[in-house]
Amino acid sequence: MSICYSEEINDDLITTTASLPEDNNEGSLRPKSINEYIGQEKAKDNLYIFIQSAKMRNEPLDHVLLHGPPGLGKTTLAAVIANEMGVNMRITSGPAIEKPGDLVAMLTNLNEGDILFVDEIHRLNRAYEEILYPAMEDYAIDIILGKGPSANSIHLDLPRFTLIGATTRSGQLTAPLRDRFGVSLRLELYSPEELQRIVERSAGILNVKIEKEGAYEIASRSRGTPRIANRLLRRVRDYALVMADGIISKELADKALSALDVDHLGLDAIDRRMLKSIIDFYNGGPVGLDTLAATINEEAVTIEDVYEPYLLQKGFITRTPRGRCVTRRAYEHLGLDFVGQQQIEL
Repeated sequence: MSICYSEEINDDLITTTASLPEDNNEGSLRPKSINEYIGQEKAKDNLYIFIQSAKMRNEPLDHVLLHGPPGLGKTTLAAVIANEMGVNMRITSGPAIEKPGDLVAMLTNLNEGDILFVDEIHRLNRAYEEILYPAMEDYAIDIILGKGPSANSIHLDLPRFTLIGATTRSGQLTAPLRDRFGVSLRLELYSPEELQRIVERSAGILNVKIEKEGAYEIASRSRGTPRIANRLLRRVRDYALVMADGIISKELADKALSALDVDHLGLDAIDRRMLKSIIDFYNGGPVGLDTLAATINEEAVTIEDVYEPYLLQKGFITRTPRGRCVTRRAYEHLGLDFVGQQQIEL
């Protein structure tokens, strides 16, 4: 499905964790080394040890699986690994590999120690995974030429390489593929303090004047996601240039983000519509995912991957065997009197 973008800002997309066309220039904001990488301290500390050990052994890094919600910097961390190892990185994605020959071509074109980064690896065709198994374990692949009795098998040795897979749904990976990754790192949502440091760093790169309180205001509404923080920073910068003296203060950030329908906890119009729909139409729940998706006219996978994780983390909804339920905290956030499903049944 294609989306047309006009010059008018689409408030419904401003807090999505999915990559948008306006994020294409975020490469300049990405850190290049582990020391520049902010947050994810546990994963970063472990990764530093693994990288230093591989360099001391003069061997490629073990295959790495990066998993967690979208927008947390999995691609950025893969690039950091390549820079720290001093090797090249080739980038592809699971949906982009349309036939086995595509994967074979990428593997055979790698140099010693190179990194092959596969984004959305959970969407890789299951049949093509068979090619990766010997490539990851033995650094070799077998190619079948021809058909029937005249078919021949050619054994090709590959240079030692590192496969880095990124996924938002690690549970959808097959067990044989998941078990072949020597390093598995989960990226967690960022704290407001960590996001504040990211916003201040990005503001410096973009030559935007920002006060600490203004940076924290943006960070606290960014849903724990650096991609959203950088996107909100660019939008607030526009307000600062047009409506103020170009300096982002707490008051200016609050005014700009309120105009973008992003409240003080980072909920946008779709989040609030989702919560109000469960309250108004289903008495606070439970309601099934597909039913909720039809009610608010969103795809079920979008609700599950984009909106629901943050609402769960903030304690606004709960999952039950019968469906999603809204919590007392959501009622209070929306300024409504709490009338839960249990009270109604009584």
